[in-house]
Amino acid sequence: MDIKSLIEFLGADWHAVKERIRASLKSDIELLNSTNDSILSHSGKQMRPMLSLLMARACNDGVANDVTVAYAAASDLLHNATLLHDDVADGSLKRRGEPTIMSLMGPSVSVLVGDYWLVKAMELILTVADGGSRVMKIFSKTLSDLAEGEMLQLQKAQNGDTTEEDYLRIIYNKTASLFEAACVSAALSVGADEVQVQAAKAYAVALGLAFQIQDDILDYSGTDAVGKPLGADVLEQKITMPLLGALASVPEEEALRVRKMVKDIAGHPEYRDVILTFVRENAGIDYAVSQLDRYVSEAVAALDVLPDSEAKKYLVDLAYYTAKRAM
Repeated sequence: MDIKSLIEFLGADWHAVKERIRASLKSDIELLNSTNDSILSHSGKQMRPMLSLLMARACNDGVANDVTVAYAAASDLLHNATLLHDDVADGSLKRRGEPTIMSLMGPSVSVLVGDYWLVKAMELILTVADGGSRVMKIFSKTLSDLAEGEMLQLQKAQNGDTTEEDYLRIIYNKTASLFEAACVSAALSVGADEVQVQAAKAYAVALGLAFQIQDDILDYSGTDAVGKPLGADVLEQKITMPLLGALASVPEEEALRVRKMVKDIAGHPEYRDVILTFVRENAGIDYAVSQLDRYVSEAVAALDVLPDSEAKKYLVDLAYYTAKRAM
């Protein structure tokens, strides 16, 4: 999929979102402005606002509006706020191949700037009168989901007992929930009926799960060029879909042995290569790919109730792109 063509398709709406984000962050404190500019210059593909604009157009005869733009901008502000906080929680020195704010300015600054972006996201939603109350509840739930997902992941890392059910809850809370907020708020912004709203929700949740599963697959099968070193999740004691697939394919005694290695990896970083090999030799990546494909198919199927349009086609393309992306 050509992201450049998608941005050209979104046209003035895309530029309006970018401008709304910059305007929302403006401050009379130069250090804050320069820090925000640095973050924006390495903001990635901004998939969540893309989804917002596409979903609004798909539900409304190809037309988004100013409310859509506000919600789309809010989704990106909230996403970046969580990344700033995550970098502190995970001790991340790089993101997308660039030094994090935490590594350059310290954890306190990263948390404070993350808080600033979070508040600006909420302010954007509150400035919109129509449907703002329901949308505020959606984004508030997402914030709760993010916190719960982070704590559940930490708890499971300490215990080494993550199940597939636990894993799916964690990645729903930490990734799919914000996809859901972006798409559902977009549908509401253009007055979509409840059938379309539920389709937006189903698409976003399935896409968000697929997106995170692919990210976790790359931790075992990618290269260091994708933006994080191979095995980074294992070093953080995270048991993700590829490892779960491999664990399910071996006798319980061996699975318990590997789980203990994950739990003890902080003191034995050499276990990383052993676990990477274990996953590759026990079809863990194949299992994760099968689950990824299932969620991509669910996302595409959820769009069936929407009328055919170029925006809908891009939503379908984004779902398949998620399964093929290299980073």
